[in-house]
This record gives sequence, C-alpha cells and structure tokens, in this order.
Amino acid sequence: MPRGLSRRILGGVDIGIIWHEAFTEPVTGAHPEGPDRVSAAVDHLRATDLWPRLTVVTPDPAAEEDILRVHSRAHVEAVKSAAARGGHWIDPDTYVSPHGYDMALLGAGGAIAAIRMWDQGLVPFALVRPPGHHATHDAAMGFCLFNNVAIMAAKLLADGYERIAIIDWDVHHGNGTQALFYEDPRVLFFSMHQWPHYPGTGEVLDCGKGKGAGYTINIPMPAWCTDNDYAHAFEMLIEPVTNQFAPQAILVSAGQDIHRDDPLGDMNVSDVGFAQMGWRCARMSRNCNGRLAFILEGGYDRRATAQAIETVLRAVTDDCAPAVGECSPRGGSAISKARVTQAAYWYLW
Repeated sequence: MPRGLSRRILGGVDIGIIWHEAFTEPVTGAHPEGPDRVSAAVDHLRATDLWPRLTVVTPDPAAEEDILRVHSRAHVEAVKSAAARGGHWIDPDTYVSPHGYDMALLGAGGAIAAIRMWDQGLVPFALVRPPGHHATHDAAMGFCLFNNVAIMAAKLLADGYERIAIIDWDVHHGNGTQALFYEDPRVLFFSMHQWPHYPGTGEVLDCGKGKGAGYTINIPMPAWCTDNDYAHAFEMLIEPVTNQFAPQAILVSAGQDIHRDDPLGDMNVSDVGFAQMGWRCARMSRNCNGRLAFILEGGYDRRATAQAIETVLRAVTDDCAPAVGECSPRGGSAISKARVTQAAYWYLW
C-alpha cells in the first residue's frame, strides 16, 4: 500500500489527491508557475468539507527508467546539469532552478503514484508541479521539464496496457504529449486548446501518422469559448470516440487555465464547465473499471485553480453535473470542423 494511503468513501466513489510538501519549493524562478500554485489549492481543499474525506498520498520521485521511456538521456542530463549549475533558463519561459531536477522527478513520480491508487479503488488528482505536457522527447519548454502524463502512460504500456486515452483540456495545446504518441495507436490523444495561442501547434488536421493515424484528435477552440462549448466537445466528439476506442485507462491533463479568471488564457469557462468535464470523464471511466486520473497541468490564478480542482472532485464523487445549454456559434463551428475531420477515422453520425 502506498505511503499515507487509507480508504475513505465519499458519495460512493473513493477519491484522493497526490501531493508533496516539496512542491512548495521554487522551481521556475519569478514566474507564473510559482511555488504557491499547488499549495494554494491544497490550502483551499483543507478549508472545505472534502478534506477530511480525501485520501492524501505522498509520492516518491520517479525512477530514471520511467523518465527514459519518454525522454532522451541527453534531455535528462541537460535538466540535471542545469540544476547542478545552480539554475538555468532553458528558454524565455522555462527555468530550471537548483531544485528543478528533483522537483521534476517528484512530479513524474506523482503521476505514477496514481496508478497504484487504482488498486485501492481510488480516483486520484495529482497536484504536481511543474506541469509537463509541453515537454517533448528531447526538450523542455513552456514551464515543463518532464512530461508527467506521458510518463504515466508509458509506464502503463510497459505494464501491459494496450489502450490508453489522454484528454488534455489545458488552454495551451499539449504539443509534447502529441509528439510523443503521434505514431502510436495504443494512445488516443485529445487536445482542446485555445487557437491561435502558445505554442502554435495542434491544428485540426493533425490527426496522427502511420499506424497512429486517427489517434490524435485536436479541437482548436476560439477565444471566449464557454462551459457549454466544452461540454458539447465532450458530447459530440470525445465521448463517442473514447467509447469506440474502449480504453483501459483514462488520463486527464487537467489544465485549469481555461478558467475565465486565468491570466494566461482567454476562455470563458466557469465552475459549471469544470463540473461537466469532470463528471463526463468519470462516466466514461465506468467502462474501464474506474481507472481515471487527473494530472495537473496549467492554472495560474490561484483562487480560480483551487476552486476548479474542488469542483472537479465534487463532480466525480457526486456523479452529477449541471445541465448543458447551447453552444456558442464560434465554439460550435470549431467542434463541427473537428467532427468532420475525425469522421474519416471514427463513426460520428
């Protein structure tokens, strides 16, 4: 049994969070991705009625072999060397602090810890930092050093899983995750992201390559998309494709920076939207024995991020969500374009 693990039942569903006090240490310099990003969420949860009923797990650092399933040795050594030199800016957005290498190992270890929590019947939310979905095979970028959700997926594949779905709702495209699995039919990757926006990737026609054709699904969304737009993206595309793919596990790159109060995005998503998405992910996971995990990506307004995390947890445990209204015209158009593109690979009509 992982350290600190005990079972508590909440609304018929066991839920938990993964976090470590070390995540309060600086890792990215004077930066939106600061040390209070996760601690603010934990402090918020501690003040709610959820906290006494949550299972809290303290992760261990990922083993190097887990990192090397996803990243090149040269990349791992570059991050390690940058930390050993006392800190280094890799690019204008991404800083490796003296703690950066150890923190990145711990973040990846937090994602891996989620796998062990499934054995206890838990749905985990890994409150880890730094985020990971921009990190590619051989490069760090966009605040990300190691790709946490990809490392978790690669671990599952190594353990014998054959079909894994990754849903990325961060405001920024998960370019690193896409690139890592672009030719792999075992991983179904969805990304809903603001378009155009950093990092400038994730066009609707990017659908995978070779045996992976059709297993990358991009839904580029215009700015100011609403709760209803995100719910309809699930209803009209993500859910029907996921059900056809029949994954053995569903991993969510939960970027809370689509919140309407986030300073790094231009979306108009409220707690209603997060409740819808959390509930829909939980509903889909019933077909894979509840193997669902949320891995924190972005989210830079401390209050909004904390509230969105609480909302997702409540939606999962309560098995209910607010009613869905009509799409916005621009959001509906973006979803329709993605549906038309993916109809070449999946039954959607």
